[in-house]
Amino acid sequence: MAASKTSTLTLRIDPAVKEGLRLMAHRERRSLANMIEIMIRDYSERNGVVIPEQQSLFADEEST
Repeated sequence: MAASKTSTLTLRIDPAVKEGLRLMAHRERRSLANMIEIMIRDYSERNGVVIPEQQSLFADEEST
């Protein structure tokens, strides 16, 4: 099985927003990065944007 591939995203946000994010991540025992990914996936799903799971992307690469 191939190693997980990730991409870096650098962004600037208001410190109060970051603190709110940190609190939410702490409550769910997640890292900040994972909490952001969960929130993006949730928002995308609610707005009709399909984001394939990472495993399915690797399966497509292996079959080509």
